[in-house]
This record gives sequence, structure tokens and C-alpha cells, in this order.
Amino acid sequence: MSKGFSTNADNRRMYLFLLIMVLAAAVGFQGWRTLYNNFAVDVAGLTGEENGFVQSLREVPGFLALLVIYLLLLVREHTLVALSVLTLGLGVALAGFFPSFHGLLITTLIMSFGFHYYETTNQSLILQYFDKTQAPVVMGRLRGFSSGANLAVGATIFLLAPYLEFRTLFCLFGGFVILAGLWCLVQNPASPNIPRQRKGMVFRSRYWLFYVLTFFSGARRQVFVAFAVFLLVQRFGYTVQEITALFVINNVVNWYLSPAIGRAVNRFGERKVLSLEYVSLIFIFVAYAYVDSKLLVAVLYVLDHVFYNFAMAIKTYFQKIADPGDIAPSMAVSFTINHIAAVVIPAAGGLLWMVDYRIPFLCAAGLAGCSLLLTQCIRLPEPEGK
Repeated sequence: MSKGFSTNADNRRMYLFLLIMVLAAAVGFQGWRTLYNNFAVDVAGLTGEENGFVQSLREVPGFLALLVIYLLLLVREHTLVALSVLTLGLGVALAGFFPSFHGLLITTLIMSFGFHYYETTNQSLILQYFDKTQAPVVMGRLRGFSSGANLAVGATIFLLAPYLEFRTLFCLFGGFVILAGLWCLVQNPASPNIPRQRKGMVFRSRYWLFYVLTFFSGARRQVFVAFAVFLLVQRFGYTVQEITALFVINNVVNWYLSPAIGRAVNRFGERKVLSLEYVSLIFIFVAYAYVDSKLLVAVLYVLDHVFYNFAMAIKTYFQKIADPGDIAPSMAVSFTINHIAAVVIPAAGGLLWMVDYRIPFLCAAGLAGCSLLLTQCIRLPEPEGK
């Protein structure tokens, strides 16, 4: 394996398993996300209100990630990853067959349960199978591969959309994901050398900083997801082609930078990496509120995506302070905490937008400032050998 990875056979098996899952999930989710809006409007005829309801429902499985803890009482964690990816693929493949409001509610919910439960268990397995030096590198590399898969999806849709109907495209991407999930379902990358994970919910007071940083990260991310593209379109008149170009630039940049960010966590430590993220995000969100340049706001959009990847340091920080057996249940808890804000931020931010569009972005800058202060509380033991 390449530099930064152990030659341990357990690690190699799990890395290959996770790589296939990451590529499959990226293809499925990006394919769905790229096709959804046009399908919802042009084929299903959804109104803005109906679309908002579908998008809100899409976040519910993330809020219910705690259920992963109880599913792990029934199946092994790598099996749950494969089943989650299968569910994601099924939701994507079925989407084109139900061009209606209720049809999209159901297929979106299926897709989202698969995606969010995959994300929860995927992150847990990385932290369990790769040590404190390897984990940031693995996270960075897998995020880079995910960006590459996103580019491949965009190119595929660009080339095939003029010739294929939506139903066929949804089936194409969903079918690929289902095949990958079936392959992984019959694999067994698990190792008996990995510490057994505790069954049931784990919520410890000494993990408080991890929980709070996770909550603020989720809240800040919701402002970006809900309002950044809306700002580009409404105030700066970005076309579909221009938004697509930004998407391509984002994935190219992250394809190259994500592995470097993982290495930076090892070199500089979580506190410095997260501090750089939050200082940068304060300026980015304040700039969102006040810039008048169409080009500059595009640069902010790309930088926002880049610094989002720095958030992997929150998870590697947790790995360094946690009991090894707490990782799987704690990832489920953190995913639910991360999505608490998804229930209220879009609606509350929309009301604030009606007063002044700058308010949601200034609130996000405030959240970044709180995170910056909290990050200074990170204290880690010196690495071995120093």
C-alpha cells in the first residue's frame, strides 16, 4: 500500500472494502443529487413547498442515526455498511419510477436512510481499523476518491442526459451501487484483533468537547447547504451551467487537496488545523454577507468546500481521547448531534433571510467563532517518540 498505510493484512482488507463502499456511495448520492431537481420539477411537477418538504424529510435519517446502535445488536458493522449502501442504491434506482410528490418522499427516505447509515458506520470503521496516524490519511484519501467519483458522475450525466430518460439514468446509478453493495455483502474484512465495540448508547461527559464541536459543525454546515447556492442564484444570477462549473472546480480541487489535509492533521495536530478552519470560515461567511463581486463569491464557495474537509480533525480528535470500544456507538451519537441543527436551521434561516439575507451568514460566522474558542480547549498527549 502507499505511504501512510500499514502493511497489516487486516488494514488492507478493510481499506479495499471501504474504498469500494466510498466509490459506490459517492456515485449513488451524487447521481441522485444531480438528477433530483430537474426530475422533481420537469417530470414530477413538485411545487417549491413540496420540494422543501422532501428536502426536510431527507435529513430525518441523519437525526435517527442513533438507531445504528441497535442495528449493531443484530448484524456486524461491516455487514451494516454493505446493507446501507444497498439501501442507498435501491432508493436511487426506484426514484425514476415514481414521478410524484409521495413517490419522491418514499424513495428519498429510502435513499437517505442508506446514505446516512453508511456514513455513520463508514467513519466508525476507519477509526477502529486505522491507528491515530493512519486515520487522517485514510480519511483524506477516501474523500479524494469520492471527489473523483463525483466528477465521473457529472461527466456521465453530461454525456448521457441528451439520450436517456430520467428513469434510465436513475437505474444506471442505482444499479451500480446495488452491485457494489452485493459484492461487499459477501466480503468479510473484519478482524478479531479489533477491540470489541460496546453495545447500546454511549454518552460520556468527558467527550463533551467532541459533542459540542460536532453540533456547531452541523449547524454551520446547514447554513451553507441551505443558503450558499441560493445566494449565488438569487443575488448574483448564476446559471445552471455556472453552478455546474463550480461543482466541477470543487471536486477537482478536493480531489487533490483532501489527501493533503489528512496529512496536515498528522503534521500540525487537530487544534491548529481546526483553528485554521474556523478563522477562515469566519472571514468566508462575513464575506458572503457583504461581497458584491460575482467572481469573488464563487471563490468563497470553493474555499468553503475546501475548509469543510478540515472537519475530519474533529473525528480524529475523538479517536485520540476515546476508549477503543466507544467508537461505533459514539459515531452514531455524533451523527444525530450533527443533524439536530438540520431540523431547525433551514426554516429559521429562511425567516431571517426574509428580514435581511446577510443575517444567516453572520450567524454562521458567529458559530465559527464559538468553534474557534472551543477548539482552544483541545488537549492531547504528546505522540509517542517525542
